[in-house]
Amino acid sequence: MNAAEAISTYLAMLEHQRHLSEHTLRGYTHELAELRALAKERPLETLTATDMRGAVVQAHAAGLSSRSIAHRLSAWRAFYRWLAKRVEMPANPVATVRAPKREKTLPKALSVDDAQTLMDAPLAGTPEALRDHAILELFYSSGLRLSELVGLDVYFVDTPDHRSDGWLDLVHEEVTVLGKGGRRRSVPVGRKAIDALRAWIDVRGDFVKLDPFPLFLSTRGNRMSPGVVRDRVKRMALAAGIPSNVHPHVLRHSFATHVLQSSGDLRAVQELLGHANITATQIYTSLDFQHLARVYDSAHPRAKKRD
Repeated sequence: MNAAEAISTYLAMLEHQRHLSEHTLRGYTHELAELRALAKERPLETLTATDMRGAVVQAHAAGLSSRSIAHRLSAWRAFYRWLAKRVEMPANPVATVRAPKREKTLPKALSVDDAQTLMDAPLAGTPEALRDHAILELFYSSGLRLSELVGLDVYFVDTPDHRSDGWLDLVHEEVTVLGKGGRRRSVPVGRKAIDALRAWIDVRGDFVKLDPFPLFLSTRGNRMSPGVVRDRVKRMALAAGIPSNVHPHVLRHSFATHVLQSSGDLRAVQELLGHANITATQIYTSLDFQHLARVYDSAHPRAKKRD
């Protein structure tokens, strides 16, 4: 079986037996074309781990991201597992090859000024505008994940037909959410967000139709979807003149960064974000260090520049 026949047979199996999507099949087709190019005229089963590591080095030098290299190796590894059952080969040449470690990227966060500009942007006065403003305020006030926000009910519900995963408690000014790993937590809601939520709830009844429980409803009366919330956040940021790409996770990062800068309490930020491990929260210390370094340069006697 030559390289072209092997790859064609494998792709047909993925399509007709595994029923992979068209998008996924395109990805496999591309990666296996790269494998064939690597082999040139050699039989695929003669490639070695050394060849694979060389391909990784070349791809990395050409600017391919660690994530893309990992995806390529995964496709090659799966192909060779299939091929090993059909031709004799000493070992899977990709089995021990790994992609370069991904660089840790710092979360993007708005500056305090940009966050204030976004929250204080003029409102159109429509019910939809009040709803969208309450969404913005709640994201920034409490650092919720997108899935946690859309899962909120207007109050706690426990009936045979519906039990709340998350809910708003206006009396105690907090939200209770179900986060990753099924971990539940309660998070305070700030005064500005409470005011915005009350304004939305005052007009929310006009949206209630089939489902009376969701806190945030679409104009059709359904629970708002993550995609719609993401789109509304982006539109509001553009309208407010915020230059960066603002999405719900940016607001979560902004919440964490600004709280950490003000308090210095990493453990508290961990609890507020719902991180199971503090190492997930420690990335914010890198952001905060930039702020601390500026404070040090301006305040420490031995750091000040002489006039």
